[in-house]
Amino acid sequence: MENKYIYQDAFVELQQIVADIEDGEVSVDELTSKISRASELLAICKAKLTASEKEVEKLLEKLDAAPDTQTE
Repeated sequence: MENKYIYQDAFVELQQIVADIEDGEVSVDELTSKISRASELLAICKAKLTASEKEVEKLLEKLDAAPDTQTE
């Protein structure tokens, strides 16, 4: 799944799909494609969040491993 979505773009589109479905603005014929697209967007968001979480964990590990520069 090649995409150049940033998290915010995917999230906004996903919110719009959900709103359209909740408001009844999606016909039964469109429902399958909307659900499929929502699934793709969820995968994009999950991948971005997972990658961000891993980066934060790496940064925290570096901070924990760094020598304490504070003097007591």
